[in-house]
Amino acid sequence: MIKKATSGNGSIYQLVLLGLIIIFLIGAMSFVLPPAVDWHKAFRPAAWELVSGRSPYNVDGYFNAPWALLPLIPLALLPENVGRAIAFVVSLAALTFTAHRLGARPLAIAILLISPPVVHGLLNGNIDWLAAVGFVLPPQIGLFFISVKPQMGIAVAIFWLVEAYRKDGWREVVRVFGPITAAMLLSFALFGLWPLRFERELDLWWNASLWPASVPVGLALLVAAVRKGKIEYAMGASPCLSPYVLLHSWVGALLAIVASLPELVAAVIGLWILVAIRAFS
Repeated sequence: MIKKATSGNGSIYQLVLLGLIIIFLIGAMSFVLPPAVDWHKAFRPAAWELVSGRSPYNVDGYFNAPWALLPLIPLALLPENVGRAIAFVVSLAALTFTAHRLGARPLAIAILLISPPVVHGLLNGNIDWLAAVGFVLPPQIGLFFISVKPQMGIAVAIFWLVEAYRKDGWREVVRVFGPITAAMLLSFALFGLWPLRFERELDLWWNASLWPASVPVGLALLVAAVRKGKIEYAMGASPCLSPYVLLHSWVGALLAIVASLPELVAAVIGLWILVAIRAFS
């Protein structure tokens, strides 16, 4: 009994210590982190619009599904630098959790977190981490997450569709895809055809999509995912099949190989070489 009590107290102390460390980090980062353009111009204002009972698509630069804002509302209500700091910590925690669930070891997780897509997303205050978490959730729930970033999740959705049909035919397809379909239709009724807003972004210079040259690679990876029943191939296929992909959204492709350290190291080194070439060219 004494040992159990001591062990329980030790766990409580560890949780308290962890909580204090997180609070300290958030407080420190709220002063030292640079402003995040996507958080400042898109996600925070859009969350405020939604809270105020207006359309988040009144905000130029917001193109994502409306439910992407729900977990951001508590952060948006805080002072901007504090909410940005919490979002930074949550991003790191979410990507760490996702990588761990995909089989990554601590060293691989550390390398992932210093990769250009992750660093780019953290500096800009984007929400690719939200879509990434969807990869390791049950499909019925994960669809809500990956739909936040179709450029990261479109092939995964197709993979889950095939897997659902294989499991129990159309009955399973309806069970898995019914909630997201209903949510999509409701969002169209409330906010119009918001996915069409992506069309404006296709010609922007910061679009890092390799489309259409990447389409054959994406299709090959998608077929491999369906044939082998491995979601990782679909994760790698999604950005190859999208005409709009920013650098930070390629984190989904990195997560597809995060369980294999040599391949991850090679990809991250290659990405940093690309960043250097772009910076000095």
